[in-house]
Amino acid sequence: MNIHEHQAKQLLKKFGAIVPNGEACFTVQEVLEKAKKLNLKKYVLKAQIHAGGRGKAGGVKILDNLSDLEKAAKDLLGKKLITHQTGPSGKEVKRLYLEEPSNIKKEFYLSCLIDRASSKIAFISSDQGGTDIEEVAKNDPNKINTVKISFKEDIEDEDCKKIIRNFNLDDDANLKCIKIIKSIYKTFVSTDASLIEINPLILTNENNIVCLDAKISFDDNAIFKHPELLELRDLNEEDPTEIEASKHDLAYIKLDGSIGCMVNGAGLAMATMDIIKLHGQEPANFLDVGGGASKEKVAAAFKIILSDKNVKGILINIFGGIMRCDVLAQGIVEAAKETKINIPLVVRLAGTNSKEGKKILDESGLKIISASDLGDAAKKIVKQVE
Repeated sequence: MNIHEHQAKQLLKKFGAIVPNGEACFTVQEVLEKAKKLNLKKYVLKAQIHAGGRGKAGGVKILDNLSDLEKAAKDLLGKKLITHQTGPSGKEVKRLYLEEPSNIKKEFYLSCLIDRASSKIAFISSDQGGTDIEEVAKNDPNKINTVKISFKEDIEDEDCKKIIRNFNLDDDANLKCIKIIKSIYKTFVSTDASLIEINPLILTNENNIVCLDAKISFDDNAIFKHPELLELRDLNEEDPTEIEASKHDLAYIKLDGSIGCMVNGAGLAMATMDIIKLHGQEPANFLDVGGGASKEKVAAAFKIILSDKNVKGILINIFGGIMRCDVLAQGIVEAAKETKINIPLVVRLAGTNSKEGKKILDESGLKIISASDLGDAAKKIVKQVE
C-alpha cells in the first residue's frame, strides 16, 4: 500500500524526522485559508498523486502571493498529471499539499527497503539527490552507496556514518543527518514498511537536514497489524478492478494485452503470461485465484477479467493440488453462464480430479475449448484472438 507525500511526512515527523511545515488541502478555498494560517512570504504547492516526476510534469509550483497561489490551485485541482510513472493516461489531482519553502544548499538521495536476497534492510544513498536515482545509477554508479543492515530494534551510529559517508557534511550537519536516519529506520520497522524514499533529503542554508519529499510503501501482508495506516489508503489512486479483486482475496494486476488469464499460483501465472508472449500475444492481466478458490471466487475473477474492454479471449490454467479441478470446473461453468461470456475461452486442467473437471466442461453445453497442456492452451487462445 502506498500513501501520499503529506501523509508520509507526518508519519516521519511522528518518529522524529524534520520536515517542512505544511497542510493538505482538498479545495481552492481550503488552500487560501491554510495559506493565511501559515503566514508565509512564499508558498510551495504540490500535487498529491501516487507517482514520481511531479515537478517535471508541472505538479510543483512556487508562488509569491495569494493571488498566484489561488490561480495555481485552480489549475492543479482536477488536472490530469502525466509523469513517467503514471503512463499516458495520467492521474487526476484531487488533493494538494501547501508547504513552506526551504533554502536549499545541497540535495541528497536516501532510501531504505527490504533486500530479499540478504534478508536485510538496505539503505541506498547518494550525494546526487533531486534527480531520477535510476539515471544516476546508470550513468555514474560510483555515486550510489548501499549499506545493508541486519534487522534490529535500533540502528547503530556506525551504520549511519557508513550510509552518509559520501555526503561530505560538517560535524553539526552529520549529527543531524544521523538523527534523521534513525527516525527513518524507526518508522520503517515500526510500520512494517517495504520502502521509504527521501528524494531529496536536503542540507539548508541554515545547516539543517530536512526531508523535502517523502514516499512510503507498506507491506500488504502486514498491513492488518496497522489499522491506523489503512485509514491513509486513497482508493482514488488505485485501479478500480484491483480494488474489487482485493475484496475477493484475488491477486490481480491489470496489464495492456488482450488475453485474460486466470491461474492458481503466482509462479504458474508468470509462466502462463510468458508462454502467451512466446506465441506472439500479450497478457491482459496477472490473476492468481489462490490454492483453494471457491465457485464464488472464480465467478468474481471472471467478472473482473471481463470488465477489461481490451480482453478478446481468456485462458484458464489450473493445476489442481489443494484445489480440485471438478470444483473449479463447476465454478467456471456457472460463472460463464452468469456473465454470458461471448469471447473465446480456453481451459487447461491438470492434477486432482482433472478428468472429472474436463467432463463437467465438455457436458456444459458451452463453447469451452479444452487444452492438453500449457503449450497447447497458449496456441489455441492465441489462434482464437488473432
